[in-house]
Amino acid sequence: MTDNRAPAPIVLHEPPQPFETRAQLWRDPDWQRLWLSVLKRSWSSLALVPASPGAPPDFMLSVAVNLARIGLLHLGIPIQVADGTHIPLMHLAQFQAEMSRLKGDKELVLLALAPVNENPITVPLAQSADAAVLCVVLELMSFSQSKKTVERIGAQRFLGSAIFHPHESPVVDNAAAKPPLSGTR
Repeated sequence: MTDNRAPAPIVLHEPPQPFETRAQLWRDPDWQRLWLSVLKRSWSSLALVPASPGAPPDFMLSVAVNLARIGLLHLGIPIQVADGTHIPLMHLAQFQAEMSRLKGDKELVLLALAPVNENPITVPLAQSADAAVLCVVLELMSFSQSKKTVERIGAQRFLGSAIFHPHESPVVDNAAAKPPLSGTR
């Protein structure tokens, strides 16, 4: 039987130059601490999961791109960014196969995801990653929904949570993550 579906695009992103020049988050000590915190456990794929809806549309992708930039500067190797924020269910298996291929090639991958109640494939993608980080934007995300997100994915999958202030998010000039990583358990 032939599969006539188009292959699931695994969108890999390079840090956009105009944004990088404007914000230079990779130089911010809080972002560097966040990067170092996620390295406390070994992983080849790391899911970045929004706690709930409420963040700007490009928020998770911006977090992933900025962490990839910091990782490149720190480790001296490229870190892939996979955009899983808009992958439909019919492309889940293909997307996971591509993620497995990247892991098999020893690539480090940061996986930007959509809120769990906005895209049904967020849970299986987060569960197929080696680890996850819960990303919370204060004042914009629901605490009760955050708990449900952690429960649905599994608390053991999470390294911790990154807390962002709404006026200092990575999609705004001079952004910073404060504090960089705190435990979810």
